Amino acid sequence: MNLLPVAKIMIEPIVRAALLEDLGRAGDLTTDAIVPVDRIATTVLTAREPGIVAGLDLAALAFHLIEPRIEVTTHYPDGSEVSPRQVIATIRGPARGLLTAERTALNFLSHLSGIATVTASVVKAVRGHRARIVCTRKTTPGLRTIEKYAVRAGGGSNHRFGLDDAVLIKDNHIAVAGGIQAAVERARAGVGHLVKIEVEVDTIAQLDEALGLRVDAVLLDNMTPDDLRRAVTMVGGRAITEASGRITPATAPAVAETGVDLISIGWLTHSAPVLDIGLDFQT
Repeated sequence: MNLLPVAKIMIEPIVRAALLEDLGRAGDLTTDAIVPVDRIATTVLTAREPGIVAGLDLAALAFHLIEPRIEVTTHYPDGSEVSPRQVIATIRGPARGLLTAERTALNFLSHLSGIATVTASVVKAVRGHRARIVCTRKTTPGLRTIEKYAVRAGGGSNHRFGLDDAVLIKDNHIAVAGGIQAAVERARAGVGHLVKIEVEVDTIAQLDEALGLRVDAVLLDNMTPDDLRRAVTMVGGRAITEASGRITPATAPAVAETGVDLISIGWLTHSAPVLDIGLDFQT
């Protein structure tokens, strides 16, 4: 997997904000009162259930921002599949820093690994078909960059990062504009020549209209597998086809078999359960 990391300059404000939220006004009262300042400790990040790792850079940064002397040695990098009791990383340094950063580091690592794990489950379900699994803009406010990174760590791909990526004309845009043609014509007149235009359609009739307007992609929303198959045939490669609407690992294979190019799933980022990962001190 060619998984490129998110640049440190992009993740540092996210991690720093999380640490400041946790430290509040007085810092870590418990650790500072109990743990000697010169105590050095070794800990391990351990998987407690099977899954895909994502978010190690954020976890490591949480420790480093609290205590630069902490050393993190990675054994299973992001994108790796792990089993229960496997040690993902070893962390050594001042015990105060380890304890203070622990929860923030685990919050990021467990959350992002959960997203990567459920993404991988859907990617596996459609293996052998052309369809790529993509996420949406249904992300936690402020965490979109790293949640979409976690989707990539799970073998998925990214849809738009924001409203400025491309034109996606949805049902409400069509309603306000007065129809698909009016919406597409206004969009085409209002954006640059490099901006792609995608239109959401619910019916075969709407699809036929959108294709006549030479759009770049069509979002086939809540269509049955039979309708999706018919839609793919109608498109005939003239536009990218994207299926969406309550797709699960159980239903994804039937959707992929229709020949669509993309399957977009919002719950990958907004409802993925965390992956249980623990930080265990070595005695």
